[in-house]
Parts: sequence; structure tokens; C-alpha cells
Amino acid sequence: MEIGYFGASTGAASALTAASMLGKSIKAVVSRGGRPDLAMDILDKVKSPTLLIVGGYDDAVIELNKKAKSKINSICELKIVERASHLFQEQGKLEVVAKLSGEWFNKYID
Repeated sequence: MEIGYFGASTGAASALTAASMLGKSIKAVVSRGGRPDLAMDILDKVKSPTLLIVGGYDDAVIELNKKAKSKINSICELKIVERASHLFQEQGKLEVVAKLSGEWFNKYID
């Protein structure tokens, strides 16, 4: 069985920390509206392909995710969901997150 992690908000830092400890056994990580900056000191140890998803209205978190992305030494993409807030509560925005997440896990988990 292959494993992927999904973390939201501060839980994204936990998912990334665990992935950094478990190495390539974690096949993919998705962070939704995450605070990967809370794990900044270990991000260079993350070996799992990582997708960072942030709402377009969440300016502060976009900047934090850009900084985090620059520290991750593995495959890492930042996707900004336009017209979405931190919790993606606008109509249809969680569906966009689900689609992006599913595609990421399908790509990296057999």
C-alpha cells in the first residue's frame, strides 16, 4: 500500500514534518491553505512530491507558501485557486481543491 498525506492549514506543517521523517515511503503530499512555513527548518528534507494549494484572496499565505516552495528539494508545485479565500468556502472552490488533490495523488501514487 502506498501512502499520501493531505494537510490543511496548520496540519500541513504536520504532514510535511512526517513526510520529511519517512522519506520516499510517502509518495505524495498535498497542502490545502497550509502553513508549511511552520515546518520551514525541515522542508529541505521533504522528498515527496508536494502540491501547495492556496486561495487567491489569501495573500499572506500565498507568500508563506512561495517561501516554503523554495525550500523543498523535491517536486513541488504551487497552485493558486482564483477567487478563493483561506477556507475555500466560496461556491465550487472546495471542488477545485478536491480535483487538484486527486490529480496529484493519481499522478504520484500507483
